[in-house]
Amino acid sequence: MTLGIVTNLAIFVGLIAFLYHMQNKHYSFTKRVFAGLGLGIAFGAALQVFYGAGSEVIKTSIEYFDIVGVGYVRLLQMIIIPLVMVSIISAILKLNGGTSLGKISSLTLGVLIITTMIAACVGILMANLFGLTAEGLTSGAAEMARAKSLESTLSNVEAMSFAKLVIEFIPANPFLDMTGARRTSTIAVVIFSIFIGLSATGIAKKKPEIFAQFEGFIKVTQAIVMRMVTLVLRLTPFGVLALMTKVISGSNYTDIVNLANFVFASYAALILMFMIHLALVALVGLNPVRHFKKIIPVLAFAFTSRTSAGSIPMNVQTQEKCLGVPSGIANFSASFGSTIGQNGCAGIYPAMLAVMIAPTVGINPMDFGFLCTLVAIITVSSFGVAGIGGGATFAALIVLSAMDMPVALAGLLISIEPLIDMGRTALNVSGSITAGVITSKVMGETDMAIFNSDETINLDGEESAA
Repeated sequence: MTLGIVTNLAIFVGLIAFLYHMQNKHYSFTKRVFAGLGLGIAFGAALQVFYGAGSEVIKTSIEYFDIVGVGYVRLLQMIIIPLVMVSIISAILKLNGGTSLGKISSLTLGVLIITTMIAACVGILMANLFGLTAEGLTSGAAEMARAKSLESTLSNVEAMSFAKLVIEFIPANPFLDMTGARRTSTIAVVIFSIFIGLSATGIAKKKPEIFAQFEGFIKVTQAIVMRMVTLVLRLTPFGVLALMTKVISGSNYTDIVNLANFVFASYAALILMFMIHLALVALVGLNPVRHFKKIIPVLAFAFTSRTSAGSIPMNVQTQEKCLGVPSGIANFSASFGSTIGQNGCAGIYPAMLAVMIAPTVGINPMDFGFLCTLVAIITVSSFGVAGIGGGATFAALIVLSAMDMPVALAGLLISIEPLIDMGRTALNVSGSITAGVITSKVMGETDMAIFNSDETINLDGEESAA
């Protein structure tokens, strides 16, 4: 281990100590997260300036930073399945069966699908406004390798029809899905949990003693799981610091400058879609500014971690503790939103790629028939996109192959993928929260006292004043 690596690790440990000091001084969670975000940006940029892009010292240092960053994300992934299971079962027991289950599911899925359709239109609009095209783009060794990888993956994607995607949601082996082995494991666990909840309420009258014992067991389990969630979420500022340091120090800014037009167009589309989310929240009678202030912490984590699935625990906590959304609806929207209807990865991104690539194969990107077909395919293909890194690529492959477009051209954007993926993931999470908030308000289930309070989520596990 060289002196440079030791120095980097010493500075990193010092930054962690500073964040821990902030925690002991009872700084709000929002301030600690943004402190971690800011320190990560500054430290990552300093590493770039001092060692240069692609430095071996940076690469080795990042391996140690990953103990905190990647380790934190894995701990979040660890608690996703237990949290989803006990929350869904508990919610159904409180609903006393499937009385409201159909409405919750249909409203949540409806909002996710409709917003994905809108996101596709936004992506098309921005791609045309910024004049994006794949014509004239050059490719280096990394881009060529990426293109070959995408083409090799295409055969698996082409074999996956919409009907097969739906079948993938059905849990043939729920215990396998509890390991997260499949792309659709989270939704499969949700479905399995629904069956458990409905089965339990089905024996409530016939075997009340057994039902009471099961209900008590679920309450105890939920209390333990929520405590486990609390312990993991306390690490959020440290995880954000490590993840942001990795992104900034490992980026190639020359490539970013070369593809700046696509970056600007992407973030213009993402910001516009964020505004549409807030407009939808206002449409159901909620204060969009208050809503936005309360979801900032979870969006900041989604931005740095680039994982919609890993954001589920924080997503659920934010909806319940800050926005007044009932536990069942919060878990439904967070779980479904991590796999279905991702506005950023499955909506905006494939739409922009298709518009960029269209001129290279002689298609007018403003042709009405082309645009209608593109939006329809994006909407249908948004089912089953994994809420982890690479989900946007999978969505793009489905759309491009369905439109008979060359998938290799998507590899030209590999150098700026992490930068754009951060914004896409934050939008995905915002979309799932929007679905939960709208569903809750339409069903008259929102606790307005919580929503109208000045409380923000404190990821030490309790609420705190904003």
